[in-house]
Amino acid sequence: MASKKYLFLAGAFCLLASYGFSQRVGASYDVKDSSLVPSKRMPQHTEFLNGTYNFPSKPRNQWELGIKGGLFQVSGDVPAQFVSPGFGAHIRKAFGYIFSLRLEYMYGIGKGYSFREAENYAKNPAWGANISDPNQRYSAPQAVTGAGGVRQIVSSQTGSINTPFEHIFYNYKTKVQDLSIEGVVTLNNIRFHKSKTGFNFYGFAGIGGSIYDTKVNALDGSSKYNFNAINQAAYKNRKDFIKNMKNDVLDDSFETPAENQGDRRPKLFGDTFKPSGTVGAGVAFKLSNRLNLAIEDRWTFIKDDLLDGQRWQEAAWGDATLTRDFDSYNYLSVGLNINLGAKSVEPLWWLNPLDYAYSEIRNPRLMRLPKPVLPDTDGDGITDQFDREQTPAGCPVDSHGVSLDTDGDGVPDCKDKELITPTYCQPVDADGVGKCPVPCPDEKCFEGFIKQANDCATLLGALPSVSFKAGSNKLSDDTKAVLATVASKLRNNPGCKVVVVGYCSSSKKEQQLSWDHVNAVINHMVDKEGISQDRFIFNYGQEGGDCNTVDLRAAGEGEEGPNRVEPPHPNLRKN
Repeated sequence: MASKKYLFLAGAFCLLASYGFSQRVGASYDVKDSSLVPSKRMPQHTEFLNGTYNFPSKPRNQWELGIKGGLFQVSGDVPAQFVSPGFGAHIRKAFGYIFSLRLEYMYGIGKGYSFREAENYAKNPAWGANISDPNQRYSAPQAVTGAGGVRQIVSSQTGSINTPFEHIFYNYKTKVQDLSIEGVVTLNNIRFHKSKTGFNFYGFAGIGGSIYDTKVNALDGSSKYNFNAINQAAYKNRKDFIKNMKNDVLDDSFETPAENQGDRRPKLFGDTFKPSGTVGAGVAFKLSNRLNLAIEDRWTFIKDDLLDGQRWQEAAWGDATLTRDFDSYNYLSVGLNINLGAKSVEPLWWLNPLDYAYSEIRNPRLMRLPKPVLPDTDGDGITDQFDREQTPAGCPVDSHGVSLDTDGDGVPDCKDKELITPTYCQPVDADGVGKCPVPCPDEKCFEGFIKQANDCATLLGALPSVSFKAGSNKLSDDTKAVLATVASKLRNNPGCKVVVVGYCSSSKKEQQLSWDHVNAVINHMVDKEGISQDRFIFNYGQEGGDCNTVDLRAAGEGEEGPNRVEPPHPNLRKN
């Protein structure tokens, strides 16, 4: 019988495993979602989001409600019938990703039939009340076979034949109910190579209470059964013998209360009550985030030997002693579990607690990354790996960490007492002060010179154009040499600015390329030639010129414009 039960379990497992392994495994919950966090854990959640606590708070998770049905069996002195029904229900709540508690109710109906002839039935009141003289039977322990093969009892005192030997075959029907609280341990939801799984293995154990009511089928109406008509030797196996006995001899009344411990026994609702302990294991297959199908097998143990209504050993005639073991019962079930709860995640035994840690390692969103510390020995704001000069404190520098020299007289601005020294007054002394020509007797002699000094177009002269390869914004070596001559003129004329003009704007691609050309020229003049960016006017997307050419010209008197412009289409795909 046990082999049939486990064959049923194996078949159901294989059927559901093929479904469970094919399920898509979804991502876990969003740890930032405050609606999933109960109010008592909000302080931890707030600290976690602020980066002052490393661990996210446990989310509110759903309850599980389960209903189940299956096969119920009593393990006792009388062999159990395999096909006996059982029903149950439970409610379960997670206390962590591994451990959860559930409250379970079970109702089972167990039956059993013995294929062996009983000898010590007189000691059992459910059967002994139906024989002629149970006291006389135990005073004459010797059995002999008389005429016609009928077994008879010979008195030990007189040697006379007293009572014909009666054939008895035990049977029972018991109704069992139990209520237990069980700790459930999940075995496979912590996974290192997968976010979640479509099936769940678990084991459980618990304590509770069981009540049972056992009856035997001892009477055919008001008279006892005649088991003497059964020829046990005529049947090849136990199955055929029990089938014939149920069909030809017994009815299905189970009218006689089985032996119990009388008034000494604790009772509940009129039935025998016993504390019980339960152990078991199961596997659940995920159907959706709300439903799963579970197969379980559980054993329940009680300190009682009367679940099957029989506790007497079948020893030598008259030697009726109690059996040394207690009865138990098994419940193999298939159940449907439903997850209940709004604004909650799935029950935690379906979630992988490593999912958050792995997601932060792979794509950090909440991880606190340390601020990089880069050395800057001279404190000029340019880190040492890019700094070309160890600058004295307080000296303004360019993007390469080189001291600024606005007028190009060789004295850095931080030491130059004459910040802008005209070219005609150079060379200068150590303080950056130039030696200008002796002044004229009156201002008229400087009129032509001053006009020339203020006319940048005259001072800088015609500036060259810069060409790029089609679709490129890289400066060639020849172009860099041309820009070096422009830089030299700007150093000699510190009061002049240059307008950098790029062309074409009929499409997004042309607009961005025009901006790239102008930006490349200005960056080269600032980064490589050391000219201040303030001396350039950024002008792109103009009409009337070649798309691959940038023109440079001296800014007119009073002409102003931005020296830096944001790119028009920074994310434009470049082919």
